[in-house]
Amino acid sequence: MEIKAAVLGAMGAVPPYASSKPLAIETLRLDPPGPGEVLIRMKAAGLCHSDLSVINGDRPRPVPMALGHEAAGVVEEIGPLEGGVGGPELKPGDHVVLVFVPSCGHCEPCAEGRPALCEPGAVANTAGTLLSGACRLHRGDGTVVNHHLGVSAFADYATVSRRSVVKVDSDLPFEEAALFGCAVLTGVGAVVNTAGVKAGSAVAVVGLGGVGLAALLGALAAGARELVAVDLSEDRLAFAREIGATMTVNASDAEAADRIRTATGGGVDYAFEMAGSTTALDLAYRITRRGGVTVTAGLPPPAATMPLAPVTLVGEERTLKGSYIGTAVPARDIPRYIALYRRGRLPVDRLKSGTLRLEEINEGFDRLHEGKAIRQVVLL
Repeated sequence: MEIKAAVLGAMGAVPPYASSKPLAIETLRLDPPGPGEVLIRMKAAGLCHSDLSVINGDRPRPVPMALGHEAAGVVEEIGPLEGGVGGPELKPGDHVVLVFVPSCGHCEPCAEGRPALCEPGAVANTAGTLLSGACRLHRGDGTVVNHHLGVSAFADYATVSRRSVVKVDSDLPFEEAALFGCAVLTGVGAVVNTAGVKAGSAVAVVGLGGVGLAALLGALAAGARELVAVDLSEDRLAFAREIGATMTVNASDAEAADRIRTATGGGVDYAFEMAGSTTALDLAYRITRRGGVTVTAGLPPPAATMPLAPVTLVGEERTLKGSYIGTAVPARDIPRYIALYRRGRLPVDRLKSGTLRLEEINEGFDRLHEGKAIRQVVLL
């Protein structure tokens, strides 16, 4: 079938993207679903820094590539059965949230209950294929167009692995459902799964993009006593105060770390770095108290490094942890987070910065690059 999709032809475009137009809306050929795959009619897709990091080249991927990974849609067609594909049965018409790490279910991490670290899933995502190793997108001349994280959501249709979708209730608006596939899964998951934040704890979040603000909401839901929000944007700091931060600090303040340690009596119990910056991670580590936990879920460029005094890990019994896709079990966590949202405990709808058409996507990435938006959603 023919579809419309936003295709990245080359990385490294210079902003403003409204002028350089790194993403072109192309007509592509989409193959039908193979064994263990499904055809999804996309309805909503969020603009995320992970997409932007491919556009600017911070996260190199094979091009041409149809971008987009945070999305929700409707099942249109189900491919042939494949042995080992578990989970609730899907049928045409089901509403689903897309997950950007497909899990095979049988590698060692999957067997240990850590599907975010699925080994075949990581290989497929890096190669730009579906979990099966197949590419289902082509230009009219037969050129293969790579898949972004097994999803390629900036399109009206997508063929994906059955392992890339989680069924959700049909009454949840698509533009809200989409956020649960990345921002909420990653941010809230870092709080409740990776760190295991305890009620009454002091928590700091460094970096207030969509994932960071979702982590802020997750810490509130977990019962944080103190909640420190840190960012370079005064507008985002003001928004963090609106949704529950008890203290806000501009990261450009040379005394930021000292101010936070003083205000929290020696540092926070849990600090989360969500900016994808080694400078932000260094700050998060410095504001974590003795015996505390620092979690990083940001994705800096692969070559980035930072200095660390290992003696603090031992002498202060500190913990530094990575969190990928919120250490999530998506089939378990997405329905739970949606239930919390329905009860008013996770007001993720407040993270939306507006909607746009697929043809406006380059302008949307300008707003994201400039820090003028949290989560914009393309309606498809």
